Amino acid sequence: MRVYYQDTDAAGVVFHATYLDFFERARMEWMRSRGFDARQLASGFRVAFVVRQLEVSYFKPALLDDQLQVGAVLETMGRAQLTFAQTIRRGSETLVCATVNVACVGIENFKPVAIPGVVRESLADGVAPATRDKIQAGRLRRERKPHRLVNNV
Repeated sequence: MRVYYQDTDAAGVVFHATYLDFFERARMEWMRSRGFDARQLASGFRVAFVVRQLEVSYFKPALLDDQLQVGAVLETMGRAQLTFAQTIRRGSETLVCATVNVACVGIENFKPVAIPGVVRESLADGVAPATRDKIQAGRLRRERKPHRLVNNV
């Protein structure tokens, strides 16, 4: 992902909240790579994923025209929640890390609902094997894994 002028302040440094947009795009591309986009989730399943909680650590700034790699890895899946470990890198440098928890909500009232079964099955392919086994066995507990670097999305 390239940093454009619109992403920066007057000094050519990426604005701190813009990283959240980058993370959102990576999560949506991750979902799309598993067969689901936001429109399909809303129209077909009547659900949306909304950010519930996030923790961000900023290490170095991204600058105008930088080419960034933005990653998302599904760390845990609950009945109605997903937790992602995300990073933004410039080459070998880690610029920003985040842990983002999203909730599955019904689009009529935005109250939490269970992740639809077919969506859950598809997303389970994106988690670590031990977590996937627990999901398939129906015994996933809320476990926090240490933050780790992720692949590009």
